[in-house]
Amino acid sequence: MALTFIHTAEVHCATFNALRDQISPDTEVLHIVRPDWLARAQTGIAAELAQEITEEIRLIEGVVICTCTTIGTAAEEAGAIRVDWPMMQAAAATGGPILFAFCLDSTYQPSLALLDKALEEAGSPTKVHTMSLGQYWPLFEAGQVDAFAAVIASEIRGMVEFKREMACVVLAQASMAVTVSLLSDLSIPVFSSPEFAFRAGLAAM
Repeated sequence: MALTFIHTAEVHCATFNALRDQISPDTEVLHIVRPDWLARAQTGIAAELAQEITEEIRLIEGVVICTCTTIGTAAEEAGAIRVDWPMMQAAAATGGPILFAFCLDSTYQPSLALLDKALEEAGSPTKVHTMSLGQYWPLFEAGQVDAFAAVIASEIRGMVEFKREMACVVLAQASMAVTVSLLSDLSIPVFSSPEFAFRAGLAAM
């Protein structure tokens, strides 16, 4: 049985292939890349797009993980695992204030709602500080991933040092995972969704 990933950016294929090689080399991993879905979802997920996503996912055998937060709700309703749900559960378990960083406005509401759900299920109400980094998204879109990671890391580091009560950092999008290694020296954990999601997919298999 394969573990199938639905992406809206080609760059995520390499991320999850690397996780497969590191964690479970014998697992078959398949990728479906639909950047058009993200483009169409910027002003909300219309019924036609939701139906298209549902039909695509229901044709897939085995476990499906949707790595795009923006279309995550529609994908989850169709039976996929949302890439950020296992991460949100881990963040909720820290029990303290959370720095929630995001780069796409279309990500903000669905991601924050998912974090609120995780906090409610954990019985752990806490303050969530949101941080918009959308001004740097064009770097990612242009393929300048190293520059994207560097400026995102710098901004987050500054905020963590300013608001010292934080218990963890949540990187709302899978694309932001490139930042984690640059923040490994922080005194609090920095959560990104890919590894949490990959391990959840394996468990579901």
